[in-house]
Amino acid sequence: MSLSLLDWRRRTTAIWAAARSAEDPERGWRAWRDGRDELFAGHAESPLSPAAREAFAGLPFAAYDAALRHEPELAPAPAQRLEVPTADDGVVRLDRIGTVALGDLGRVDVWWLGGYGGGVFLPLRDGSAGRRTYGGGRYLLDTVKGADLGGSGTRLVVDLNFAYHPSCAYDPRWSCPLAPEGNRVTPSVAAGEQLPPGGWY
Repeated sequence: MSLSLLDWRRRTTAIWAAARSAEDPERGWRAWRDGRDELFAGHAESPLSPAAREAFAGLPFAAYDAALRHEPELAPAPAQRLEVPTADDGVVRLDRIGTVALGDLGRVDVWWLGGYGGGVFLPLRDGSAGRRTYGGGRYLLDTVKGADLGGSGTRLVVDLNFAYHPSCAYDPRWSCPLAPEGNRVTPSVAAGEQLPPGGWY
């Protein structure tokens, strides 16, 4: 691990914190997008390959839709543990801590990501996967890495406009935990980060 990676994580956390504290959610989303574009274009820890970075003109996103911002209550669900093997991080442990209702998408599982400190993890694979978005799905929350839009009490802010691709969508050298069965839905989510024509690699 290097200080360059530490800087990436600090700056990523700051981008999410700014989005979380914004009075206007769409304005916070735009600032978050701008911050991500800056990091992807010029930071040493960018997940883009050198070739993709040279041609980078910004991450493609669907237009913001205020109706896709939710603040669901975390509902109880039977305990479930998954152990997900990854190339770089060994076996990643996921413990289901409940479910949230996301409008027409229905209920999806919310996980506690094991390891030092832990954090809330909410991936989503919708009907756009493999076509307009990465085949393994996208992330909505990953609080270990700062991806947190807040909430209060037993509620979480889940804004589908912030759906973003994991690092493995940009370059095959990365390995990521993907959406398990309880985080896969049939409808397409016309929001969040999209793939460029032909994908990233």
